[in-house]
Amino acid sequence: MSAFWSEMIGTMILVLLGDGVVAGVLLVRSKGAHAGWLMVTIGWGLGVTMALYVVGQSSGGHINPAVTLALASVGSFPWGKVPLYIAGQLIGAFLGGSLVWIHYLPHWKVTRNPSDKLAVFATSPAIRKKWANLLSEIIGTFVLLFGILAIGETKFTDGLNPLVIGCLVVAIGLSLGETTGYAINPARDLGPRIAHLILPIAGKGSSDFSYAWIPVLGPILGGVTAALTFKAVFLSQIHPLLWLMVPIAGIVIIAAILSEKNIQKI
Repeated sequence: MSAFWSEMIGTMILVLLGDGVVAGVLLVRSKGAHAGWLMVTIGWGLGVTMALYVVGQSSGGHINPAVTLALASVGSFPWGKVPLYIAGQLIGAFLGGSLVWIHYLPHWKVTRNPSDKLAVFATSPAIRKKWANLLSEIIGTFVLLFGILAIGETKFTDGLNPLVIGCLVVAIGLSLGETTGYAINPARDLGPRIAHLILPIAGKGSSDFSYAWIPVLGPILGGVTAALTFKAVFLSQIHPLLWLMVPIAGIVIIAAILSEKNIQKI
């Protein structure tokens, strides 16, 4: 299988299973309605695991532009293949979101809350503050990439890596995901959000593209910073790009703190 098709299929499986569990929890008259956050995080973790098992051998199973860009930034992946991988990931995510819409077709009309319908496809913050939300996505994706690279350096029984990475995603969701819905993957958010915009979903409301830049930029910044940091800490390889990424992360942290102080004063 070519890398493009592999990444497209893998990301489609990821989003189909991940957005699917969100639909099962949020849509009216679903048998999984009100199952809660634990069900969502487990569903996403298993979705990652299954997607990696399907395509990991053919493309490496990036299924996430943040992973592709992070690996390219430290020289572990050729930049020439980055556009192909990201195109496959975005198309696969769009198709995965579309399949969720088709699968739950009778449930959209009976679900009255437009926010619940959007939440099936894309993330949104619990408290909308752009700097804090961006910081949450940076931290969550930093942990994801740092963990993936560490898992790659650890010797497991053959075939267990996808399962361990799935557990990592569950851990991130349980510990760090409650603030923004933990996109930690630009394709996972942007592809289905575009599907939400295009598809004739009954009573769907806004696709909230004013927020969409955060689950795209945050994971990219967090993923690239994590890869550069991992190389510096464990392999003593300090890339010049690290001196750019660290100040950017610092600026976001300071902006989030100052923003919170302004809220408290008001």
